[in-house]
This record gives sequence, C-alpha cells and structure tokens, in this order.
Amino acid sequence: MSRHVVNDVETLKAMTHPLRLKLLGLLRAEGPATASELARKVDESSGSTSYHLRQLERFGFVGDDVEQPSGRERRWRALHDLTSLPDSLFSLPGGRAALEQLQNRQLQQLLDGVTAWKELADPDGFGHSDYLLQLDPEDMQELSEELTALVERYRSRSGTIPVKLHALLLPRTT
Repeated sequence: MSRHVVNDVETLKAMTHPLRLKLLGLLRAEGPATASELARKVDESSGSTSYHLRQLERFGFVGDDVEQPSGRERRWRALHDLTSLPDSLFSLPGGRAALEQLQNRQLQQLLDGVTAWKELADPDGFGHSDYLLQLDPEDMQELSEELTALVERYRSRSGTIPVKLHALLLPRTT
C-alpha cells in the first residue's frame, strides 16, 4: 500500500476541491483513465477534468499511466492508494480551516453514498452498524490500528462487488 502524506496547507487546499476528490477517488477505485473518460463519469467537460487532473498532478496525487495506448489522449493514474493528513497540519496557518473544508467535502461524499445506497433496488448484503463504546485515547488509537489492519487484509481481494467501508470514531454528542 502506498501513502501520500500531506505536510503543507497548499497541498491540502488543492485536494479539497470536490471534483478533484471525485477524480482521485475514481482513479484509485477503477484504475487509469483519460480526462474524457472521467468527464463522462462525473458529468463534467473534459476541459474541466483535464485542468483538475493537472492540479492533482502538480501536488503529487496523480501522474501519467505507464500504458499510453493513444498518442491523442493522456491516461492518468493515482500515484498512491491513500492520503494521510498528519495532526501537525492543524498547527500550520490556515491548516485547521483547510482540514475542516476537506472534512466537510468528505462528509458530503459519504452522505451522497448513503443516499445512493438507500435508493438501490436490492440493498441486501450491505449494512450499517452503530456502536457506543467507552474508550480512553489509547484505546481509540488501538482500535483504529486494528481496524486498519483488518481492512488491509481485505484490500487485495478481487471480489465482484465494489464496496466502500467508512469507519468513524466520533465523540458522543447526545
């Protein structure tokens, strides 16, 4: 698994754009594609997707695919499997605001995914769980690491159903 660690606010801001998040997600989930192919999937113009792919390239998220079957169109690929945002970003000028903007975009994508799931004709086999736990900070770190290790065991499988798994450790507010 390859990881892109974001250590500066400019790179963080570059990835908060909703279209860039979609494009990067598609390249990670479905593999290399041209700007035109991605444009059709996200209902945007190829000019718009080209621009945002170049911005993602500038900040090290995407690059040229090894295979370029056509001399006319550039094939893009994600350069990393996931992106990490260290806590040190919070202390940088503008870091907290950029992280909050990214979190809001990611939350909206999560809500959009849940809405799409609810509209499935046959949602069998998919589920939702909600647990209330009493944990110390060390317990939360241990749980997070164990969940990550568990998910990693499944990442290399090549099943027939693409699945998103969201794990959120949130403080209880009510």
